Amino acid sequence: MLRALYLIIIAVCILPTLPGLLGVAVSALGYIPPLGMHHFSLDGFALVFSWEGVWRSIGLTIYSAITSSYLACLITFAVLQATWGSKFWRKVELSLSPLLATPHVAFAIGFSFLFAPTGMGVRALHGLFGYDASPQDINDLAFLIKDPHALGLIVMLALKEVPFLLLMSISILTQLKIDQIEKVSASLGYSKAQMWWKCVFPQWLAKLRFPMLAVIAYSLSVVDVALIIGPTNPPTFAVLVWQWFTEPDLNLLPRAAAGAVVLFAIASLLIAFARLVEWTVTKGIKCWQYSGRSGISLPGKSLFLLIISLTVLMVPLMIIWSFAQRWRFPDLLPSRYSERFWQLEWDSILSTINQSLSIAIITASIALVLAVLAHEYRIKYKWQVPGYIIAIPMLIPQLSILFGLQVVTLYLSSDSYFFWVCWAHVFFAFPFVYLSLDGPWKSFDTGLTRVALSLGKSPLQAWWKVKMPILLPAIVFAWAVGISVSLAQYLPTLMLGAGRISTITTEAVALSSGFDRRVTAIYAIWQALLPLFFFTFAIMISRLPIKCRRISI
Repeated sequence: MLRALYLIIIAVCILPTLPGLLGVAVSALGYIPPLGMHHFSLDGFALVFSWEGVWRSIGLTIYSAITSSYLACLITFAVLQATWGSKFWRKVELSLSPLLATPHVAFAIGFSFLFAPTGMGVRALHGLFGYDASPQDINDLAFLIKDPHALGLIVMLALKEVPFLLLMSISILTQLKIDQIEKVSASLGYSKAQMWWKCVFPQWLAKLRFPMLAVIAYSLSVVDVALIIGPTNPPTFAVLVWQWFTEPDLNLLPRAAAGAVVLFAIASLLIAFARLVEWTVTKGIKCWQYSGRSGISLPGKSLFLLIISLTVLMVPLMIIWSFAQRWRFPDLLPSRYSERFWQLEWDSILSTINQSLSIAIITASIALVLAVLAHEYRIKYKWQVPGYIIAIPMLIPQLSILFGLQVVTLYLSSDSYFFWVCWAHVFFAFPFVYLSLDGPWKSFDTGLTRVALSLGKSPLQAWWKVKMPILLPAIVFAWAVGISVSLAQYLPTLMLGAGRISTITTEAVALSSGFDRRVTAIYAIWQALLPLFFFTFAIMISRLPIKCRRISI
């Protein structure tokens, strides 16, 4: 039975990668029979590289992805170096859930409210310090939104990915036994900063491989965030490919598919580049690890407080915008407030919230069951699909496989939009849920299950009465992660839903491009609140005593 279920997991969550890649590759070569294209050609690639500004777009994409990812990595290491094992680290851990619960789109909208040309940052300079800026000065100050060099996109992505890398680092540093390393290093005369750089950093970076690759792949292929704060002329390459996919002329689809293939090739090159950087730092050039005793103490606390401060500022700012009726620039606060926009949007947003929650709960529940079955199969049969294969949906740009999957779904059932959107969300949420359970499942003492079996309990009873209560906090947290991932999906919802399925994320991104800031703020607030509710629920479950977690069967 378990083997049959594991085959279902492979069929649902892993094998679809092949038709996705095959479909987009064939389309890129000009073979799309429904459109009357029956011959292979390279015209799609010729159209891609002949588009004016495409090389600048590709350069922006590569440079922003690499810079933001390694900046996030450096900030994460700085926070760990400054806070691990201290009283402040407990505050960092408590802050991770609300930081992780804030979706990228909501964070990007709040970021734009802070740093836009008429945002709170410029208003604060004028109101608090009496700075009287000309229009040109305002544009120069607000250089982080829609700037041609993608600086705002880099900063925003770096700050947003730090909590994820911190969460992934907790299990890594626990395995490394930092206390013992610190004692041995101190006995050899090394300071704490030197110990972190020379002893911890190489091991930590090597074990952070998959999370870093996921961050690089996301930064490379992100569309929703880039639409909100990224450059526009030209945009990043992922946004450009998405614009090609939405062209009304279907004869240009080979160009869009070819762009998706090029994006996949860039992602593969960046993954190879990241592995080369890791090998160079940890194994290739090791002289820095033992030459002298140099070590720099990074301002980790200050950087983490900056992330917290920005996140905390965004929430009240979005609330103020949602109630602002009249807010002239450069006034620090609105002169008039009104709940009119909430009243006008309530019916529309309520239906969108209901649909978003329905999809997210279905998605997370299915992904959680599949992930639990996969881990139980690994324990029972001592075999599993390699982790890097399970992580493929995290490491491949979504545009590179979604078009192929969309073509396949049209052949199978062209009008089952809700079903295909839910399946796509499961496909992309499963790796996150699986990896969230990986550490707890590996650290569980299997001797407890053997004792329960020796006392006459069936395998199901042993799992339900012994293992499940102990691992329930990790299970609920993984479920919350699945819900958060589902709520944040933009491209899968648009492409497989064919525009007929609206979620809080698709509406927020659509409204952010020039619509009324008040309505945009309302959608951003709800997009931030929904994941926070489920992460809060997970924290409450984790604080229950084990005896209260048991459910009789």
